[in-house]
Amino acid sequence: MTVHASAESPTRRRFGQIVARDEAQLDLAEAALLIAAEEYPDLNVGRYLLRIDEMGARAREAVPEQEPLSVRLSALNRYLFAQEGFRGNSAEYYDPRNSFLNDVIDRKMGIPISLSAVYIEVGRRTGLLLDGVGFPGHFLVKAKDEEGEIVADPFHAGKLLSAQDCQKRLDRVYGGKIKLEASMLEAVGPRQMLVRMLRNLKAIYVRGEDYLRALRALELLLLLDAESAEDLRDRGLVYAALDCYAAAAADLEAYLGKNPRAPEADKVVLKITEMKRRAARLN
Repeated sequence: MTVHASAESPTRRRFGQIVARDEAQLDLAEAALLIAAEEYPDLNVGRYLLRIDEMGARAREAVPEQEPLSVRLSALNRYLFAQEGFRGNSAEYYDPRNSFLNDVIDRKMGIPISLSAVYIEVGRRTGLLLDGVGFPGHFLVKAKDEEGEIVADPFHAGKLLSAQDCQKRLDRVYGGKIKLEASMLEAVGPRQMLVRMLRNLKAIYVRGEDYLRALRALELLLLLDAESAEDLRDRGLVYAALDCYAAAAADLEAYLGKNPRAPEADKVVLKITEMKRRAARLN
């Protein structure tokens, strides 16, 4: 089977240009919308960036400048979740639309990572200093000022979380076996947020055996980090599922070259042999 990837599309090229920038210059909103444009080729990215700007302008009117950080965050929460109506989509958590920023803006619902992106982009337009937090199992946002830091949960209407609240969340997921560490609340940049969005999509598509869409997500992941052994391996396996035998063998060999002592190395070697044998039959 021949897979016609959109590697040379204007959207893909633009994504590559954005993610090649230094972290400080990487535009999270535009890059996230370009991920969505893989699914919606006619998506007007500029129109959605304007909508984020407009939300930011309205939020600026709602968020006081000279108040404690908790007061400012509470005002942002009222604007985004009470006035605009954003909410976490618990009922259809694995719907891919929860990961596409245009759908999140249109439908006013998403998952923790995508709602965090909206929260960060709108909040920054009010002057708040906001970063993502790759908390185990549940993405969060952290705000800071000269007085300190506050963690918020955009999936749950921006609830402001204490250290005790964070520990309770860990307890629910890990049964009390993991203690909260400062590293769990460290800020992550837009690059890591984009990786998390794309890996969510990849997992959804692989689970649904939608390998063409999984391939698109993996190609964007490899634009973010061409040296990612995990994504090379997974692209090789997706190519195999799409009967692209030579491409599968090449990616799996590249994976072993980067990770020769991988626990699954023996299985990967067998898969490479199988892919090369099948490719030879086609020639």
